[in-house]
Amino acid sequence: MPDASTMAGTSGPGADPLVQVRRDARGVVTLTLNDPARFNALGSPMLAALQSAIDNVASDASARVLVLAAQGRAFCAGHDLKEMAAASDLVSHQKLFAQCSRMMLSLQKLPVPVIAQVQGMATAAGCQLVAQCDLAVASSAASFATSGIRYGLFCATPSVPLVRNLPIKKAMEMLLTGDFIDAATALDQGLLNRVVAPDALGEAVEQLVQAILDKPRVAVAMGKALVYQQRELGVEAAYQLAGQTMAVNMQDADAQEGVSAFAQKRTPQWSAQT
Repeated sequence: MPDASTMAGTSGPGADPLVQVRRDARGVVTLTLNDPARFNALGSPMLAALQSAIDNVASDASARVLVLAAQGRAFCAGHDLKEMAAASDLVSHQKLFAQCSRMMLSLQKLPVPVIAQVQGMATAAGCQLVAQCDLAVASSAASFATSGIRYGLFCATPSVPLVRNLPIKKAMEMLLTGDFIDAATALDQGLLNRVVAPDALGEAVEQLVQAILDKPRVAVAMGKALVYQQRELGVEAAYQLAGQTMAVNMQDADAQEGVSAFAQKRTPQWSAQT
C-alpha cells in the first residue's frame, strides 16, 4: 500500500487538521498533533480527533506500529485550561476527563505497539500521553512535568500511567512539586527508552519501528496484551495468564517456524506481515 496522508479534526473553518495522519506501505501509522499555537493542548476537539484516528488504527488489520509525534516547540501541554475554566460545572469536567481516559486506554488496547516521538515539552496530560505509550523516544531538548499542582489541580489522571513507569517516590516528587525533569532524567527514571540529539529523533524512532516490524505480528499483539493484563494481577494469576498466552502463541505458524528455525540453525521465514 502506498504512503497515504489524511487528517482528523480541524480547529476551525479552513484550518489545518488537529491531527495529521500518515500511513506508509509497511503499515506504520504516524499521528502528528498539529496545534502548535496552543502547544498541542488536549482540548475536547483534539481529544476527539485523536480518538477517531486511534479507532481507525484499531480497525486496520494491516497496521503494524503507531507513532505519536507533534508539531511545534511542545509535544503536548496537557489539558486546555482555558476550556476547563470556561466550563466550570462538575458534569462538564467529568465528561472531559472521561473522554481523555478513553483515549489513553485506547492506546493501551491497540494490538500494535505505540511509540511516542517527543520533540519538546510534555506537561500534565501531555506527560501522561508519553507515559501511556508502550515506548518513548525523546529529543535531548524535551522536558517533562506533571505541573497541575502548580495551579491547585493534582495531576490525578496523569498519575495512573506515571506510577506504572517510574519508581513511586520519583513519580510522587513530580506529582507533588510540579517541577520539570529533563530528558536525561526521564530516561534514567524509566519514562523514556532513548534520548537522542534533536536531529536524530526521527532516525531513532525508525530503528525501533524496524525492530518491531522484523517480528511476527501475532506474537507482538499477544505479548502487548499479556504484559498489561498481567501487570494488574497477583503473581500466581499472572503466571497462569502468561503460561496460557505462550501456549496459544505456540499454535501460531510463525512461532512454530521460529522454533524450527532455531533448531535447524537458520533464519526464520515469517509469514506475510501485511
